[in-house]
Amino acid sequence: MNEQRRRIDTHHHIVPPMYAEWLRERGQTAGGLPIPGWSAAAAIDLLDSLRIEAGVFSVSTPGVHLGDDAEARTMARRVNEFAAGVAADHPGRFGFFATLVLPDVDGSLVEAAHAFDVLGADGVVLLANVRGTYLGDPTIEPLMAELDRRSAVVFVHPSTLPAPPVGDIPPFAADFLLDTTRAAIHMARSGWLERFPRLRIILSHGGGFLPYAAERVARICAASGNQAEGLALLRRYYFDTALTSSPFAMPSLLAFADPTHITFGSDWPYAAKERSAHFARLFEDYAMSDAQREAIERGNALALFPRFRRRTGDA
Repeated sequence: MNEQRRRIDTHHHIVPPMYAEWLRERGQTAGGLPIPGWSAAAAIDLLDSLRIEAGVFSVSTPGVHLGDDAEARTMARRVNEFAAGVAADHPGRFGFFATLVLPDVDGSLVEAAHAFDVLGADGVVLLANVRGTYLGDPTIEPLMAELDRRSAVVFVHPSTLPAPPVGDIPPFAADFLLDTTRAAIHMARSGWLERFPRLRIILSHGGGFLPYAAERVARICAASGNQAEGLALLRRYYFDTALTSSPFAMPSLLAFADPTHITFGSDWPYAAKERSAHFARLFEDYAMSDAQREAIERGNALALFPRFRRRTGDA
């Protein structure tokens, strides 16, 4: 193995061409961003350029459920089989989070079983909200119970807020951060972190502004109203560094998060190659111990994804 190519990117998007065409035909964007082009060759080029050994694919917002359960189930199966095929064609370079079809819980249970048991998925990706139904809602609990039974990794990605946009501010610029933070608080307040303790939940983009505001929101996240209990609950989350490795954001993330719960993320291709590289350089320039850097770049992800431990021989 190339020792210079050590990172594992847990926030690495896949945009299957048929999925991209389907979205464009329906006038969809990704929170105000155009649906980008994608190819396996471009994905590998990104990995190699940023010293990333492996990326874990996920489909970004708007996902596959645009209002029709049957259509969503068909598209989820197609994108999951596509992602599994790319991972199989490039051993050691890719894993994937399975796309599910919330708010269709029954369809999500069927697709999760197929993704894990047939395709070998590494976890699932869930949007923070789907048309106003946030993670933490009681209607979603049968799915979370099954994911907890499987000790699944759940990657939470933001979506468009269920509210009108403000002026010319695109949703991805600020609303995404609030969306993730809302979901994190709602899941904690709903008791999910206690009822589903085997879940490993990764919050995108450093958790929105959760680390920065943790002291403010902790009390309402614990059923007891106890501040310390609320903080302990919120520290159960995992956080990725996608677009979050600036000298302004990293202090809050490192001060708040469990040091074993931070993973490296690029957000490619929604963050173009040069933007991904910019944040990778900020991460490289940020002062931290060698042990902490190794944990974020690699060790913490290896603990979550056995696929890469088996491939590389890491303990």
